[in-house]
Amino acid sequence: MNFQTVIVGALETNCYLVWCPETKECAVVDPGAEPDRIFLEVSRLGLKPVMILNTHGHLDHIGANKDMKEHYGAPLFIHSADSGLLDAVQQNELRFLLGAKDSPPADGFLDDGQNILVGRSSLRVLHTPGHSPGSVCFLSGHFLLSGDTLFFEGVGRTDLPGGSPRQLEESIRTKILTLADNLVVLPGHGPHTTIGQERSDNLFLA
Repeated sequence: MNFQTVIVGALETNCYLVWCPETKECAVVDPGAEPDRIFLEVSRLGLKPVMILNTHGHLDHIGANKDMKEHYGAPLFIHSADSGLLDAVQQNELRFLLGAKDSPPADGFLDDGQNILVGRSSLRVLHTPGHSPGSVCFLSGHFLLSGDTLFFEGVGRTDLPGGSPRQLEESIRTKILTLADNLVVLPGHGPHTTIGQERSDNLFLA
């Protein structure tokens, strides 16, 4: 499976395009803002979006869900524990600053251990609560889309509603640090890293 990063919005969210190299079928992961920038990259790469995936329901990761769904007609998936956040965009005063539009409801819910087919490739869902109750990561054979659970030398914040430091640490230690050291980590913000680098250098996990 291949990937391309598209940095969008005021909080510089990493939206990821992940696709099957054989079929060019693509998942759009965390389209947070600036839909035209995402559309342009999809077109440039010749991809065929077949689904929209949210690692969690915070505004900076869902703000262009509506644009993606209207443009591509692709179904939207999120973990059920964060599905209520899709309905709460109208009540969030930050939506104008972040350029977020009301999100459509999910077409289906993600479950821990679920395999999602993208063309002839697949992603495995890892439920990693802590940053939010419904935070998930997506694991392929070559990389991990970690959302806001794990960053380069950092971890997700836990002071927002539904956050839990205990759950976050447990999620990282039991679901992420058990993976191979050479696995590339693609976080929701900031630069890429690896499991091994975070295992040895991340002070939050010392």
